[in-house]
Amino acid sequence: MTVTAHHRILIVGGGTAGITVAARLRRAGQSGVAIIEPSDWHYYQPLWTLVGAGVSKAATTRRPEASVMPRGVEWIRSSAASFAPADNTVTTDDGSTYSYDVLIVAAGIQLDWDATPGLAEGIGSNGLSSNYRYDLAPRTWDFIRNTRSGTAVFTMPTDPIKCGGAPQKIAYLASDYWRSQGVLDEIDVHLVVPSPRIFGVAEFAEQLEAVIADYGITLHTSSTLAEVDPDAKRAIISSTTDDRKFDLDYDVMHVVPHQSAPDWIKASPLSMPDALGYVDVDRHTLQHMRHDNVFSLGDVAGSPNSKTGAAVRKQAPVVVDNAIAVLEDRPLTAEYHGYSSCPLTTSRSKMLLAEFDYTNQPTPTIPLINTIKPRRDMWLLKKYGLPFVYWNLMMRGRL
Repeated sequence: MTVTAHHRILIVGGGTAGITVAARLRRAGQSGVAIIEPSDWHYYQPLWTLVGAGVSKAATTRRPEASVMPRGVEWIRSSAASFAPADNTVTTDDGSTYSYDVLIVAAGIQLDWDATPGLAEGIGSNGLSSNYRYDLAPRTWDFIRNTRSGTAVFTMPTDPIKCGGAPQKIAYLASDYWRSQGVLDEIDVHLVVPSPRIFGVAEFAEQLEAVIADYGITLHTSSTLAEVDPDAKRAIISSTTDDRKFDLDYDVMHVVPHQSAPDWIKASPLSMPDALGYVDVDRHTLQHMRHDNVFSLGDVAGSPNSKTGAAVRKQAPVVVDNAIAVLEDRPLTAEYHGYSSCPLTTSRSKMLLAEFDYTNQPTPTIPLINTIKPRRDMWLLKKYGLPFVYWNLMMRGRL
């Protein structure tokens, strides 16, 4: 085997997690850092919900990948294709092989459109859309603003997804828009979720159930989308607890696809032995369970936290500290305790901030105000504050 180049720290993935870690490593004085990333564009995906609601423009959510690449980091503009952790190497799709002292896997998540029959064929047309793709979020808004009566359906899959609140946020934003247009009473809104309650933390579930009741949304718990007939505009909903199924005809439907680790990650020696195939890491140190010089964070990591950018913000310093400890042959001392947050937009002017950790208890971080209740200032944080923090602080390793 011929090694193309060697790097002290090799990062696979130049999304939120990869760039954040690389920036923090450079600020910590680390050299010999490289990122494998094929994309020309970098996306701030949390804003796609607002694009789908007509209050933000898609173009504001992306910047050239080159603009976020930290100085002093080598950018390998290829796609990673396979791992050989026994040899400390990664091979890319052009056949090049790169060796490393420490590997950090931040390859993101895969959207499995084909996992729901009928979805891949119909998405983006005839009232069927999803905010989980840059090109589709504007279509969501087109369908919402042109709906004046009929049935609207919003669904969520059973497996872990990035931004677990997004499936319900667009339901509230659409309902608020329809109310402002005086047509909400003419639209039968359905929200389909696989969990027994709308949210896994009771304090937030109570607030959201009140929002759902206020809009008159029919909530289907312990249910998920099994199949879609895009020509007939029909959703087949199945129970997650038994064999029951029922149909919902729709005029507009927002769908969140099933998600899993990228296929090449699933097939690698770093994956967990299950169908979703995320990278097998210790939930606290984020170190691989079988390879001490391998770490993972972000959506591709197998830690049981909610997959959000806020989780990355707390995971990144842990991975950086522990990766440096491995390089310096020191014990690992940094730990991640599952912190995540979900900015839940309940209308086009209010938001509540759900913050929690592995204990599934609220862990508020903003002093003096009650962020559990929907607030106007939290909406401003979502629309303006968090994007500013992302581009100017997080992507530069300052937060």
